[in-house]
Amino acid sequence: MGLARVAFLHKQWTEAESRYRAVVQQHATSASVPEAMYWASVSHYNATKDHTVLGRVSRELAQKYPDNIWTGKASVWMLASQQQKSA
Repeated sequence: MGLARVAFLHKQWTEAESRYRAVVQQHATSASVPEAMYWASVSHYNATKDHTVLGRVSRELAQKYPDNIWTGKASVWMLASQQQKSA
């Protein structure tokens, strides 16, 4: 997580996303996974401006980690995603 955060702070979005995704894949049972999922999606958005990943990750967090603080932080993305679909 530390190296991913450093990459993020240096606006190295692709590197940050890759490192956060590695945490998710290599440490699937870690309590850090929801946070890594959150920051991976933010990194992806910053690199591509593709907002669709934010809604997907928000839904995935809600399904897998309903009571996690990172799910709460990402919940605004789900709401925004739903509003865009209905517009």
